[in-house]
Amino acid sequence: MFQFIMPTPTPTPTPTPTPSTIQNTLTINTPVQAVGSIHPTAIITGDVSIPATAIVGPYCVLDGPITLGENVRLVAHVCIKGPVTIGEGTILYPGASIGYEPQDLKIKLGTPTSGVVIGSNCQIREHVTIHSSSKAPGQGPPTTIGDRVFMMVNSHAGHDVRIDNDAILVNAVLLAGHAHVGRSATLSGCACIHQFGRVGAYAFVTGLTGHSRDIPPFVIVGARNLMFGINAVGLRRAGFPREHITALRVAFRVAFRTPRMRVEQIAILREMGANCPPVAEMAEFVATTKRGIIACSGAADQEDEE
Repeated sequence: MFQFIMPTPTPTPTPTPTPSTIQNTLTINTPVQAVGSIHPTAIITGDVSIPATAIVGPYCVLDGPITLGENVRLVAHVCIKGPVTIGEGTILYPGASIGYEPQDLKIKLGTPTSGVVIGSNCQIREHVTIHSSSKAPGQGPPTTIGDRVFMMVNSHAGHDVRIDNDAILVNAVLLAGHAHVGRSATLSGCACIHQFGRVGAYAFVTGLTGHSRDIPPFVIVGARNLMFGINAVGLRRAGFPREHITALRVAFRVAFRTPRMRVEQIAILREMGANCPPVAEMAEFVATTKRGIIACSGAADQEDEE
């Protein structure tokens, strides 16, 4: 009787990256000991600047030029294609894809662009996509994400989008190319903004709605291309003075609740905004629209009547 014993394979040791090999593809802002914050499975090519306080997690792919700020963290499986700049304290979660070419048939893989700039202390959650600008380097601004922006799972910012500070995009929000989201605006889950569409500051957009016209600042949007009143709760939480909230309610009722020509709406808002900066901001937004302003529901909501 014979017994066959398989030989035990000799494990092949995994080579440990050394400072000399990493320096060929990586620019370090601090002494070479900073490479300890880069997981050995990460792939880093081109001109990439990583400070000692930044963390590049497992299986991240960075193709420069890329500049990471202090305390940036790429949790794992993050893909970035430069030119990209990411501000300090920003966290990118697994599956985030930043800086790849716009979804535009005219632009091919490897076409030089102005890239992406992400501000400080942002949260970019799982599978968020932020596409690069459609403009050649020096021919236009990059796709720009402001400071403290929260982009939740599967949200998308198309080419040349601009998102201002403190905006929140809930799961699966879609921003088409050249869209602009104002400061502290909130877009609920699966809301969609048309190409070149604008969302004003502190606006609140209900989920599962699509919008092909501009959304004025400080309003609540409750259905497709339809606003219902002033975002009073959000404004109170943000510390707006009571008199400004009241002035916005009155201006909204007078300018929008009754159907009017655009020129008349602008005149009303400018007159009422003489002593109220938020109303004046609303007037300027309406005056500069190119896509038109969303319609107003004929029924006043409870907040509007308080």
